[in-house]
Amino acid sequence: EVLWLSDGLDRPGRAGLLAAFEAAGPVRVLEPPAPRYALRPPVFADGLIALTALRSREGAAETVTVTGHGPDPNGIERELARVTLEFAVGARVAEARLSLPPELRNRITRFRIEEGRSAGAVALADDSLRRRRVALIGGEAQAEGLELLSPLHFLRQALEPTAELIEGRLADVIAAGPDAVILADVARLAEPDQRALAEWVAGGGLLVRFAGPRLAASDEGRGFEDVLLPVRLRAGGRSVGGAMSWGAPRALAPFPDHSPFYGLPIPAEVTVTSQVLAEPGPDLAARTIAGLADGTPLVTRKTLGEGQVVLFHVTANAEWSGLPLSGLFVEMLERLAVSTRPAAPRTEDLAGTSWTAERLLDGYGELSAAATLPAVAGERLGAPPGPDLPPGLYADGDRRLAVNAFGAEAGLDAAAWPARVVPEWSGAGAARDLSGWLFLAALAVLAADMLAALALSGRLGRQRRLAVLLAAALLPLPDPGQAQETGAEVTAAAGEVTLAHVLTGDARLDALAEAGLWGLSVELARRSSVEPAPPVGVDLERGELAVFPLIYWPVTPDQPRPGAEAYARLNQYLKAGGMILFDTRDGDVAGFGSTATAEADALRMLALPLDIPPLEPVPADHVLTRAFYLLGEFPGRYTGGAVWVEAAPPDAELAEGMPFRNLNDGVSPVVIGGNDWATAWAVDGRGVPLYPVGRGLAGERQREMAYRFGVNLVMHVLTGNYKSDQVHVPALLERLGQ
Repeated sequence: EVLWLSDGLDRPGRAGLLAAFEAAGPVRVLEPPAPRYALRPPVFADGLIALTALRSREGAAETVTVTGHGPDPNGIERELARVTLEFAVGARVAEARLSLPPELRNRITRFRIEEGRSAGAVALADDSLRRRRVALIGGEAQAEGLELLSPLHFLRQALEPTAELIEGRLADVIAAGPDAVILADVARLAEPDQRALAEWVAGGGLLVRFAGPRLAASDEGRGFEDVLLPVRLRAGGRSVGGAMSWGAPRALAPFPDHSPFYGLPIPAEVTVTSQVLAEPGPDLAARTIAGLADGTPLVTRKTLGEGQVVLFHVTANAEWSGLPLSGLFVEMLERLAVSTRPAAPRTEDLAGTSWTAERLLDGYGELSAAATLPAVAGERLGAPPGPDLPPGLYADGDRRLAVNAFGAEAGLDAAAWPARVVPEWSGAGAARDLSGWLFLAALAVLAADMLAALALSGRLGRQRRLAVLLAAALLPLPDPGQAQETGAEVTAAAGEVTLAHVLTGDARLDALAEAGLWGLSVELARRSSVEPAPPVGVDLERGELAVFPLIYWPVTPDQPRPGAEAYARLNQYLKAGGMILFDTRDGDVAGFGSTATAEADALRMLALPLDIPPLEPVPADHVLTRAFYLLGEFPGRYTGGAVWVEAAPPDAELAEGMPFRNLNDGVSPVVIGGNDWATAWAVDGRGVPLYPVGRGLAGERQREMAYRFGVNLVMHVLTGNYKSDQVHVPALLERLGQ
């Protein structure tokens, strides 16, 4: 026999390997039932961090949480950001955008999916999320007294918190390799500088220019399109708010959809009094990314090679507009500098470089210090990771580059097995609690030691009664027989409304389930016309299920998995209209956001062979919320946990004028939750609750709501969508009257 341990993901060559194994003998596949998750590397787009998560299988709607981690100001690793990604029904990709202040974003070293503890569920952050190098070039030097009014002063104040600023001669700053170059009212460049700057922009750089008196008075871009200007300019400037003008200051118009500034709020106090105007042309509208309320361009942009040229038609100081005095100015510069930076360097850009590993990512998604590894050629970093390139963070001088286990273009597909191979999972049932047996063994050793001490002291003869008692205590206890329904009990159950519970093999839990259903049966008889018979425990391997409208199935971590015949009967029972209430009884843990409990894993293992339709949390308009009582939640011993039922069909619509959906007369075959309802329902023979729920009056109110949920559940099973059909009564009565 071949035992195949699968991670649940598709791999190339699987079919050939399976055929080779099957030629040697039978193949048994162990594969986890839960989907695998992966996180693509983060990407900056328009000032936001774009996060994309994938799951290996389609299924019901699901949410995963992605957290960002990095050092705080004291150097202590902490969680710095958190965002929820939602998988739609049947979708395998979930996306979200995260907005973070630049100083916080610069600290993040990695993002990770909380629900997946693997290297593929972690995305490392590198220089693509870090501070950018921005070169500032101004016009003529300002007098000492006017330094605080210069355009460069406003730009420094806006960019210093988020970028590394470089100042100097244009040739020197280009040689330093900036991410962006900003020219503040620079009208004319020397021919060598102009050629060098154009080549730098065409290679992928970002040039941002600001207008001013010198640019307005020059002839740059007049009558022809300058390579370093996005549009042709009209001679002179335009003044709309001065004492010698006829108009009032102009406000900003909302940013268009194609603009990187789209979505930024525009303060009402930001107005423009002067600007340089663009010559009308067929491509002016496409190149305008910000404008004034009268339709004239405020910011224009064009593509030059692989880079971009951007022109602000106002000054970088407050001489022509109030924009530099507002927070919008900082946000616009941030959006521009971020949106044009590539997510990862190209392979040809890395040629000739050498990178050393700083921190490596292990299989569990944890970062650790890198051992002494040989340097890696830059060309190798553009390829997928492997034995010679483990995932991690690599450095070349002051540059950092992340090699992630899951790349930006990688796919995540579930393993596709042929029909003859049915994967199984025994992880939840592999662990067995031996504490009781070990404690009994310790008592046996203690008793043997006592008997030996008595024998050596010669007092064993006088303590024969004690010896007999010790021997009796060590005798194995008889195995309590599990209740089995006889033919007479099945016949009686068929003639009555009888609630049933699955015999788990745990005597205490089986007794609890029986007491819980007994308490629910008493309340049903007291509150409704339903008078249930005493509850019955069913053995899934041999019991008859068709006579029970509702089966309560408490889930334990070490519960054995039924056989194939039992699952065949269970599937037939669900198709015939029966309902199973799965209770993982882990609401005290799952209510805090944990879905990786031992009970949840056991439920996945037990429910895998069942023919269960797609599920969804109970909607507010579901029949279960009003079958007898009007309910908004479904508490048991615990409260707040999600309760899952069969998802409504995609074509289900709201009835006209009514708040309820047409559920096609369907009764959900399964209800899944973890609120431990049996404990809240359980009573003794006198009707006294066996276990406390909550505290004080609030606890008794919670128990009452648990009973109401049980009554609604049974009514839903017995009457189907009767309550949902009531929405049509007014229309039916009106037609009968006609």
